[in-house]
Amino acid sequence: MNEVQGPTPAGTSRPYRSLTEALRAHRIAPENHEFIAAITDAVGISSYIDRGRYIEAIRRGDGAALHIGRTYTNGFAEDEVVMIGSVPLRLQPSEGRAPYFYVVHPSELPQAAAPGARSKRPASARPAASRTPTVPRAPKPAERDYGVCDVCFMVKTPSGGCGCG
Repeated sequence: MNEVQGPTPAGTSRPYRSLTEALRAHRIAPENHEFIAAITDAVGISSYIDRGRYIEAIRRGDGAALHIGRTYTNGFAEDEVVMIGSVPLRLQPSEGRAPYFYVVHPSELPQAAAPGARSKRPASARPAASRTPTVPRAPKPAERDYGVCDVCFMVKTPSGGCGCG
C-alpha cells in the first residue's frame, strides 16, 4: 500500500468531470467501477483530481480525501463505517498513509464477490471455445540416488560410472 503522495510526476494535476472519466483514464478494471461508485456515493465526493498513480477524491464534508488506485481505495478513518448495500466494508490499516485505512477492490479478492460488485460469469456460461480442457499433469519422476564416486566425489551415473574413469 505504498503510494506516491502529491502531484503527478510532471508536477501537474488535472480535475476530472466525473468518476467514470477518472476510472477510464486510470484504466481501472470495469468490474470495480460499480463498487467504487458505491463507495464514493456513501462518503460524498465533490471532485476528482488526477494525481498520477491514483485518483484523489475530495470529500464534500469532513474527512481525508480518498485515493483511488487500480486495486484499492485509501483514506478512511479508523472509526469510519462505510456501508455498501447492507454490508460494511472491511477496512485494513494503510502502510503508506497512516493513520488511514483502505479497502481492496473486488477484482483483487480471491474468488469472492464483493458487495455491490457484479459477479463474473461461471465457466459453464462462457462459450465452449474459451474453455480449455483440463489435462491431468504427469507425475513428477522420482529422484534416485546413484551414489558418489570415492575418488572424484562426482555423482555416479545410472550405469555406475563417473567422470574420473
